[in-house]
Amino acid sequence: MSTHQGSDTGRLRSIARRAMLERGLLPEFSAAVTNETNAIVDGPYEPNAAVRDLRHLLWASIDNDDSRDLDQLSVCRPAVDGAVQILVAVADVDGIVHRASAIDGHAEANTTSVYTAAQMFPMLPEKLSTDLTSLGQGQDRLAIVIEMLVGEDGVVTKSDVYRAVVCNRAKLAYNAVAAWIDGTASEPRGITAVAGLDEQLRTQDRVAQAMRALRHQHGALSLETIETRAVFDGDVLSDLRPDQPNRAKQLIENLMIAANGATARYLEAKGLPSLRRVLHSPERWQRIVDLAAESGERLPSEANALALDEFLASRRRSDPAGFADLSLSVVKLLGRGRYAVQRPGETVEGHFGLAVHDYTHSTAPNRRFPDLVTQRLLKAAIAGQPMPYSTEQLQALARHCTEQEDNAAKVERQVRKSAAALLLESRIGQRFDGMVTGASGKGTWVRISHPLVEGRIVNGFEGLDVGDRVRVKLVRTDVEHGFIDFVRDRA
Repeated sequence: MSTHQGSDTGRLRSIARRAMLERGLLPEFSAAVTNETNAIVDGPYEPNAAVRDLRHLLWASIDNDDSRDLDQLSVCRPAVDGAVQILVAVADVDGIVHRASAIDGHAEANTTSVYTAAQMFPMLPEKLSTDLTSLGQGQDRLAIVIEMLVGEDGVVTKSDVYRAVVCNRAKLAYNAVAAWIDGTASEPRGITAVAGLDEQLRTQDRVAQAMRALRHQHGALSLETIETRAVFDGDVLSDLRPDQPNRAKQLIENLMIAANGATARYLEAKGLPSLRRVLHSPERWQRIVDLAAESGERLPSEANALALDEFLASRRRSDPAGFADLSLSVVKLLGRGRYAVQRPGETVEGHFGLAVHDYTHSTAPNRRFPDLVTQRLLKAAIAGQPMPYSTEQLQALARHCTEQEDNAAKVERQVRKSAAALLLESRIGQRFDGMVTGASGKGTWVRISHPLVEGRIVNGFEGLDVGDRVRVKLVRTDVEHGFIDFVRDRA
């Protein structure tokens, strides 16, 4: 328990707000945004000549247990020769959040929702993101639908994009659905309440796994990093608990990757530019080669995604307990993704980690501004209207969204560090086994496992590099700044 006055949640919220302001992010909505939001009324949302009626389909959402900002639904229909038609519905946020409005201005300023240990700072007001622009259960909502024909081998052979009215039949949660798919738990109540939904989800899971296998054949990386979630006992921080990957998350991830690819190809076919998400070849490939050599395996001297994934798959089999640590090392060495404008007929680099070339962000417009920009481009393409953004505006947005995404990630990381320092305040002098997660002129960083936190090695870091195992002793914590200092323990 914290020895300082004030609740843990209150301290962390204060730290989060300060960190956002320091990074050029807006923690609060302006009066103009609030006034606009209060004036917005719900639907009704009725189909017309330009908007199809797909409310009869067995749409369902799968998200975190406590998520209310539901961006997408999915459903499938059988096709010929073993193929399956996959439909992904994305909330039509642009239908309510108009360009150049005060709400849009706030969203463009932050470009993303910011998820911190004590508080979530939504990109859009909650009246919208958790209600009017959320695909909530039992609610008729406008959506952009990405329709894909997928063969048994996971190849998307045909796709289309159009507008529709949809209705979410079941709000499902990752952990419950994953346990049911794995056969370790009974069918969730949300599935049993909708006749035919169980078969729907099993088919979607099969298709998603085929898509995943195909991407891995092309070199998609089998990474398994572990994120932590703050656990509170009342207002007291009690743990940072790992958020494990599972089969239901894979289902949604693979359908969304496919939908984002179909979106990018649709815009190009219509002669419009797109805001692509790209990840260059690894910035520190040689260090990845060295990590493989330390495990007795070999990688080529030039970056090769397929060879890297084969190495990762081998390590997962031979050292499952240490695979998350290896994944984290590789992620750090890959570098961060960015946004880039792709003009029709031009080529931009694809996404190295996902092994896809055509990739944009389009499936989370309640949470990410690039997705809202893409949605506006799609609606213009569908309606045959002029492009809503000039190429120059898109290029400026690509730079801005990349910068603000990086700032948001730094805020989230800073608050996680403050939460970790809070947990470790009473453990000064204790020793831990850890793994080096960062090594540069800015410092050397180590992650320990119990609790799962990261800190800086302030003494004895010479010669250490990413992926090295090391024994450390905790010497200082600073909750306000999120500092956790270790020294190398050579005892």
